[in-house]
Amino acid sequence: MRIGVPREIKVEEYRVGLTPASVREYVAHGHHVIVEQGAGLGIGASDDIYRSAGAAVVDTAAEIFATADMVVKVKEPQPTEWRQLRENQILFTYLHLAPDTAQTKGLLASGCTAIAYETVTDAHGGLPLLAPMSEVAGRLAIEAAGAALRKPADGMGKLIGGVPGVAPSRIAVIGGGVVGTHAARMAAGLGADVVILDRSLPRLRVLDEMFLGRVRTRYATQEAIEEESIGADVVIGAVLVPGASAPKLVSRAHLARMKRRAVLVDVAIDQGGCFETSRPTTHQAPTYLVDEIVHYCVANMPGAVPVTSSHALNNATLPLGLALAGKGIRALIEDPHLRAGLNVHRGQITNRAVADSQNLPAETPEKILAA
Repeated sequence: MRIGVPREIKVEEYRVGLTPASVREYVAHGHHVIVEQGAGLGIGASDDIYRSAGAAVVDTAAEIFATADMVVKVKEPQPTEWRQLRENQILFTYLHLAPDTAQTKGLLASGCTAIAYETVTDAHGGLPLLAPMSEVAGRLAIEAAGAALRKPADGMGKLIGGVPGVAPSRIAVIGGGVVGTHAARMAAGLGADVVILDRSLPRLRVLDEMFLGRVRTRYATQEAIEEESIGADVVIGAVLVPGASAPKLVSRAHLARMKRRAVLVDVAIDQGGCFETSRPTTHQAPTYLVDEIVHYCVANMPGAVPVTSSHALNNATLPLGLALAGKGIRALIEDPHLRAGLNVHRGQITNRAVADSQNLPAETPEKILAA
């Protein structure tokens, strides 16, 4: 199969779909890989390094989209990209379609087969291709919160861990999944007063044992969320409903009861955000104020550390990418977990959560693939 890797064009996105090590694996399996010039510069991989790994380097993304059987990316295709996708072409990347009607319509019109990293499952009920970026984002969330708390950044002027004789910051983490767990680990490691809220009692028990009392756990009723966010210096939004828009857990009216210049970090912004007042921001201008509450809502947080992120992502995606390259659509038929990643196929939505978020019809992947 011919595998194409375009340079990422989303604002301030420095990751790359395939690292040179991954390219070498594809080539070793008999595939032809074409990489757009400069695609790997964000991770320090020159075009010559890609050539040494066995890839052909082409001048433009147009050549990738025109000739590749499968396009491997990191972030969702931008309008200029989805217009170049075509029928019988596989797109393997993060999509986050639920809040993005324009992209959904673009993919449907293209006729391509779009597989979303974030909805691929595993035998344990996890999301193995989302997990590595969730780990990165969870850890970055605390770094971002620490920066946003500083007075020059419009914060209240507190240090996350405090110092002897001065209380540390209080941090409420809403969601006890991968993002929330890694955020809590970072915050507790810095000495913060941390609470994790989640709606799964089994998960809360796991977290309680994991942190050995260093982090409080609390069942996430609306009352509990309100109480903890009112007392918090930082609130980390780490909720996830696979494939669907994130629920809005903190309303604008609630902001008036929070501490002035407290920080909201919305890691769920890719799925529409879990705070009512969230809107996507960039690394260059990461924060804004609403009712004197600092909002950090960067939509591609792991893009700030592209070396770590690209390698971590490739470690997870490589086996499934090779399966798709080797078997094509048959890989989706044979593997139910990879099939769960199918969001759009030949003009039809195949993910119920995406369809429901946009009030559009959907067909099951099994039915679509059997047609």
